[in-house]
Amino acid sequence: MGGFFGVVSKTDCVEDLFYGTDYHSHLGTHRGGLAVRHPDGFTRFIHDITNAQFRSKFENDIKKLSGRSGIGVISDTEDQPLLIGSHLGNYAIVTVGRIANAAELVRKVFGLRAAHFSEMGRNEINPTELVAILINQGATFVEGIEIAQKAIEGSCSILLLTDKGVYAARDRLGRTPIIVGQKPGSYAVTFETSAFPNLGYEPVRDLGPGEVVLLTPDSVEQMAMPGSRCQICSFLWVYYGYPASSYEGVNVEACRNRCGAALARRDDTEVDVVAGIPDSGTGHAIGYAAAKGLPYRRPFVKYTPTWPRSFMPQEQQIRDLVARMKLIPIKELIQGQRLLFCEDSIVRGTQLQDTIQRLYNYGAKEIHMRPACPPLIHGCKFLNFSRSKSELALAGRRAIKEIEGHENPPSSEYANPVSDKYRAMVERIRQRLGLTTLKYQHLDDLVAAIGLPKERVCTYCWDGAE
Repeated sequence: MGGFFGVVSKTDCVEDLFYGTDYHSHLGTHRGGLAVRHPDGFTRFIHDITNAQFRSKFENDIKKLSGRSGIGVISDTEDQPLLIGSHLGNYAIVTVGRIANAAELVRKVFGLRAAHFSEMGRNEINPTELVAILINQGATFVEGIEIAQKAIEGSCSILLLTDKGVYAARDRLGRTPIIVGQKPGSYAVTFETSAFPNLGYEPVRDLGPGEVVLLTPDSVEQMAMPGSRCQICSFLWVYYGYPASSYEGVNVEACRNRCGAALARRDDTEVDVVAGIPDSGTGHAIGYAAAKGLPYRRPFVKYTPTWPRSFMPQEQQIRDLVARMKLIPIKELIQGQRLLFCEDSIVRGTQLQDTIQRLYNYGAKEIHMRPACPPLIHGCKFLNFSRSKSELALAGRRAIKEIEGHENPPSSEYANPVSDKYRAMVERIRQRLGLTTLKYQHLDDLVAAIGLPKERVCTYCWDGAE
C-alpha cells in the first residue's frame, strides 16, 4: 500500500516531517523516504525498511536535514521521493496508489521520443517517475497533475514539494484519503490523521476526490475543485487504516466496534470467549463482545518488536513465517474453550489455517470465525493492498472455482448472503480452514457501520460494483 506526509512551516519542519512520516509505517514495508527543501535546493534520503524500522534507518539522516517544507513517504513498492528537474522547475514527488494501465502509459511516453526513465527497480519502471513525466506535460503543476489524473487508471494521490510550497492532489475518485491539518505557523497533509495529535495538529478538512491544494505556511489555497464522485476504499476501515485515524470524518476504531456489534446481532452461536486476531481484528472483537455481553480475552498475543506485517512481504513462505512467529498462544486461555474470533477479513486463508490448527493443538474445544467484511471474490484493481498474484489465490474465488469447475468471473449470486451459491462457497472455506462455524459480515451491515452512503465507498472486492 503506502502512505505519505507533507508539511510547510514558518520554522524548521524536519521533526514534524520525520515523526509524521513514521506514523505511516504500518502501510508499507519496502522503502521509506524524506525530502526537504531549503534555500540551496533539496536534500533527500531513501532507505530500505524491509528488515528495520523507519526511525532506526533515518535517525542519523534527520541531523543533516533542515528546511521549512518537506514530504515523506512509506512505500511498499518503489523508491520515493524522487527529485525531478523540469520546465516547471525543480520539485520532489511522492505518490500512493496503483497505476493499472502503466504499460500503456509507458508506451505513450516512449512515443514522445525524447522521454526516458532513469528510476528502475527489478527491471520495472518506477511508477512515481511515470507520474512525474505525465505532470511535466502540463504548462503548470496544476495542469500537469490534472493530465496525470485523467490518464491514470487505478488510483494515484500525489504530493509535490516545490519552491512555492507543497501541492497535494487526491486521487481522482478519492480512493485514498488526504487530510489537511493545522497548528500555529504550520500546515500539514497526511494519509493518516493519527499522525496529527502528538505533533499538535488539528484536522482542518479532507480533500475531495480529485481536489488539488497548495499549502504554504500561511494558507491552504484550492487550485482545482473536487469532483462529484467519491469511491473511497472501504478496506481502510476494515483492515489497513490505523485505529486512531479518521477518513471522511469516520474514525476507524469506532467503525470496527460497530462492525463487531453488527456481526453479533446476526449471530446466536453459544461460545465462552470472544477474541480478535491481532491487531486489526481486535476492534471488531471488542464490538462483538460488548454487544453480546461476553468476555473478551487474548488467547494470542502479538510480538511486534522485530517482525514486520505478515500481509505485506512478497513471498507466501515469508508471509506465513512472519504470521506464525508474531502470534504467541496462551494455553491457559485456549484449552477447553469455545472460542469465537473476529478477523478483519479472510484473504488467502493460508495463515489463518495454520493459526486455527495451532489453537486446536493447544486444546480449543470449538473455533468460530467472524470476518468483519464479506467474502473477497474480486481482486482489487485500484490499490496495492494485496500481494496476491492471482484472483484464484483469494479463498472465496478458489472455493467458487471448486464449485463451478471453471475460472470465469463469479456470478452475482456469490455476493448474495441468502443465496445457495453463497452458502456453498462459505461452507467450502469453512471446511478448508477447519472451523466449527464461519459467518461473514453482510455488506449492508459493513456500509452502515462505516456510515457513508454506499455510492461514496468502493465495495468492488466484495460485490464487483464499480
